[in-house]
Amino acid sequence: MLSPDMNQALSKIETIALRKKHVSDVCTLFFKSDPLKIIRAAGQYMYDEAGHKYLDCMNNVAHVGHCHPAVVKAATDQNALLSTNSRFLHDNLSLLAHKLTSVFPEPLKVGIFCNSGSEANDLALRLARRFTQRHDAIVLDK
Repeated sequence: MLSPDMNQALSKIETIALRKKHVSDVCTLFFKSDPLKIIRAAGQYMYDEAGHKYLDCMNNVAHVGHCHPAVVKAATDQNALLSTNSRFLHDNLSLLAHKLTSVFPEPLKVGIFCNSGSEANDLALRLARRFTQRHDAIVLDK
């Protein structure tokens, strides 16, 4: 049951134990020896389970900050109507592309949309293959 004051179901220790049991260690945490348990965010700040406030300089913070009311409402309205990816035809993607590219010079009239890092990586690989006409790839890690 979620604690209404802290919006969390588990203690930090319980969360760590459950994560170690069910989440692969390839999904790394920041600050491994004492990870922050972030339970909410607003604007440019994130808050841990003890209520400490942190300026978010590491996360993928949207330009308007965490939980901006206008963004939350727009996302809620869109998700209530349709939540899908860009591989299906829908007016909103084409209209957004038109609006964005209208402010750019002619060579920049085509955009690419991704909704996640993995989708961006997949797209980068497809672009490289199209450009080079080659299909082999090497992945290096550390």
